[in-house]
Amino acid sequence: MLIRVTSEQLHPQEAIDAVRQNEAGAIDVFLGIVRNSNKGRAVNHLVYEAYPSMAEKTMLELAEEAVERFDLTGSAVLHRTGRLEIGETSLLVAVSAGHRAATFEAGHWLVNEIKRRVPVWKKEVWADGEEWIEGPESLGIERAPASIQDS
Repeated sequence: MLIRVTSEQLHPQEAIDAVRQNEAGAIDVFLGIVRNSNKGRAVNHLVYEAYPSMAEKTMLELAEEAVERFDLTGSAVLHRTGRLEIGETSLLVAVSAGHRAATFEAGHWLVNEIKRRVPVWKKEVWADGEEWIEGPESLGIERAPASIQDS
């Protein structure tokens, strides 16, 4: 399994190569892309913060759960941190299985669980302000202070 939180650009081929198996008849790849608007506001850029060791631990647990739940042959989860511009990839998930239906279901489940459970926080920046949105704080979990985050 390939699991990583990084400030570096994400490369889909790396994730595809990590999940490619001879018994896999399908690979599903999801790219979360920074878009230029949200809820009627023009987005300038996003800033992601994470508690990397905890985020990677949770991502690994979710990837392992997906392998068991959906009978996958492989799973990869990579998440960006730092400032991301419009069009950049913030989340990369790849899964492989014997058949396509399992990869579609697993990919959808995995992305939703990552957004729900992984300690990664997103700040949306507009021309006239900014706001931390979605992620764990939308569930009542406070954002980790920068002083306890590791790189």
